[in-house]
Amino acid sequence: MSRYYFDLCNRYRGRAVEITTRNGRKHRGIIRNVDQRRVYIQPIGRPSGFRGFGYGFYGSPYGGFRPGFGFGIALGAIGTLALLPWLWI
Repeated sequence: MSRYYFDLCNRYRGRAVEITTRNGRKHRGIIRNVDQRRVYIQPIGRPSGFRGFGYGFYGSPYGGFRPGFGFGIALGAIGTLALLPWLWI
């Protein structure tokens, strides 16, 4: 199944998506990069706090941050991937 999501994520690179992992967590963001193990998304639709946009600083609550790419989600953990219309962001 990971090969399927690898190809799907590459096809939708640069697009807004909602990824639901097998454990039920939902991640909304723009796909910035895909490698053989992870898809990296830049979060969108997150409330801004007093520390800026909420990612890119040490101790990020989103975990797995890779500068320049957002945070990574393991391809094997993806349960569903859906495109988001820009009007809902």
